[in-house]
Amino acid sequence: MPDRVGHDDQTGGAVKERSREKTKEPTLYSVVLLNDDYTPMQFVVDVLETLFLKSPAEAYRIMMQVHLGGRGVAGIYPWEVAETKVDTLTSQAREAGHPLQATIEDA
Repeated sequence: MPDRVGHDDQTGGAVKERSREKTKEPTLYSVVLLNDDYTPMQFVVDVLETLFLKSPAEAYRIMMQVHLGGRGVAGIYPWEVAETKVDTLTSQAREAGHPLQATIEDA
């Protein structure tokens, strides 16, 4: 009968390291607000503060970027989160009677 104490037939007595699968970071996407001539600036600031959780100063800065440059990044998220943010933004804007739009782009 073979002596098995202290022996591991599969590894030849060597310590076998556990292999860990590396978790892949999710691909991120930018939610980009687009300028229009009808949505009030305050509505854009309010959406940035409530939906995108921006500080008042950051919300104002992004709103001015949209106003002056035609577009501004509201946030960077995984696809599902970005899609939900755009859908929620669009719904809130339509309920308020505003044509505000946002797109999803590669970050």
